Amino acid sequence: MADLTTDFLGIKSPNPFWLASAPPTDKEYNVRRAFEAGWGGVVWKTLGEEGPPIVNVNGPRYGAIYGADRRLLGLNNIELITDRPLEVNLEEMARVKSDYPDRALIASIMVPCEEASWKAILPRVAETGADGIELNFGCPHGMSERGMGAAVGQVPEYIEMVTRWCKQYYDKPVIVKLTPNITDVRYPARAAKNGGADAVSLINTISSITSVNLDTFSPEPSIDGKGSHGGYCGPAVKPIAMNMVAEIARDPETAGTPISGIGGVTTWRDAAEFMALGAGNVQVCTAAMTYGFRIVQEMITGLSAWMDEKGYAKTSDFVGMATPNVTDWQYLNLNYVAKARIDQDACIKCGRCYAACEDTSHQAISMSPERVFEVIDEECVACNLCVDVCPVEDCITMERLAPGTVDPRTGKVVEPGYANWTSHPNNPAAQAAE
Repeated sequence: MADLTTDFLGIKSPNPFWLASAPPTDKEYNVRRAFEAGWGGVVWKTLGEEGPPIVNVNGPRYGAIYGADRRLLGLNNIELITDRPLEVNLEEMARVKSDYPDRALIASIMVPCEEASWKAILPRVAETGADGIELNFGCPHGMSERGMGAAVGQVPEYIEMVTRWCKQYYDKPVIVKLTPNITDVRYPARAAKNGGADAVSLINTISSITSVNLDTFSPEPSIDGKGSHGGYCGPAVKPIAMNMVAEIARDPETAGTPISGIGGVTTWRDAAEFMALGAGNVQVCTAAMTYGFRIVQEMITGLSAWMDEKGYAKTSDFVGMATPNVTDWQYLNLNYVAKARIDQDACIKCGRCYAACEDTSHQAISMSPERVFEVIDEECVACNLCVDVCPVEDCITMERLAPGTVDPRTGKVVEPGYANWTSHPNNPAAQAAE
């Protein structure tokens, strides 16, 4: 049996599945239920400093984007950080950590960008016995307007400064949670590393408006006829999150920095993909809010079975395995040639491949009067659109042409080997060199 035990920054947990800082981790009752369900760790919902209480809205806090059959693809969240007193949260955290010493418990923190504020809260968090802290530099709504959250995460200099304060006043691991609401995530990641961060976690939610009520003309969720941008999360953000994780993992300036992957993790496969791109563990929120805490059992069982099948004894065996295969476009093999192939036995004759290719692509699929669809190799550029729109899995596949064969589209012999834009004959610089 595969060993799912993970060691992230010296913090051990029975599996790599942690709950992200969010509504599901707002209080002792929830966290205890999560640990009993099997979660390996929890990042407690973000704590703020003592003072005027945080006041959340008492109307709808979530908007939604649905797929087929009302499958939840994304949530838009306008909830702020915890509105419960700091002292109550700290007391509950201490009790939970004492009762579940084998589980990871991380304190998420967001206080004003002032050294005194961080210096004041960190010793109190340390007293709970929490395994580490996560600096919330990502929240895009409500708190960012107050100079916290994403307002800090969008300024690398602030990230480095606050991280240094935390490393000075706290002696356990410091994780910096990054915002996706930035042009290039590598810069805040570099700033976190320069500030001494032990790890980064990403992504936090994406600033969004998910829908508008066309009767009231108010963005939803709507509070007394008004709406606000919120934080978007769920399966729909997974591609964005994985790209950002990969960018940090393969950046020479941050390569080797431990990463906690967040963003749309719903299944064991999602987790494995994040980890293959360089994440040492994953954090989950929307999936738990959609299906309940016991979804972690499916993740544990699935990941364990896949690892057994592949021969991985522990999770670290495959962490980062996909990172070297992520490259810039100009380094792709331009000699690689493939063509679409349609399995006539599997085809249900719906015609979606034909319509998509004929109307919006390369007119590379023919349709007979009997609705038999066939690929026209002379026109096919292997764009993969037909594969993506086909409702039957594996009915259409891409077949690579072997080196030495003639590409019907170009009439040229398919060449072996690797080529990039630097040496490609279509590159003006290469033509000039010749």
